Amino acid sequence: MVGKYKVITLCGSTKFQDDFIREQKRLSLEGNIVISVGLFGHGDDKDVVTPEIKKMLDDMHKRKIDMADEIFVINKNGYIGQSTKSEIEYAIKHNKKVNYMESTK
Repeated sequence: MVGKYKVITLCGSTKFQDDFIREQKRLSLEGNIVISVGLFGHGDDKDVVTPEIKKMLDDMHKRKIDMADEIFVINKNGYIGQSTKSEIEYAIKHNKKVNYMESTK
């Protein structure tokens, strides 16, 4: 918590850019501080994401999880890729609450 505001880091495939933006707005309007991705490597920013940049962004996203109270997973159509799976495991290991856009059952 920062003051009275919960901090939530968004996780998920950047191919769901529209969902990231929609959920960031929704969660913000509910009174949360939302931390999102820096680039959309599967979308608008795909031309600038080299393997080295991807590695750095993955590490930076773990630091964003460190700053959060919980994570919110953008799992459209049940999709969870390898990077997102790693972020979920990291969050659980560090006692962060994990919420999902779509039910995982």
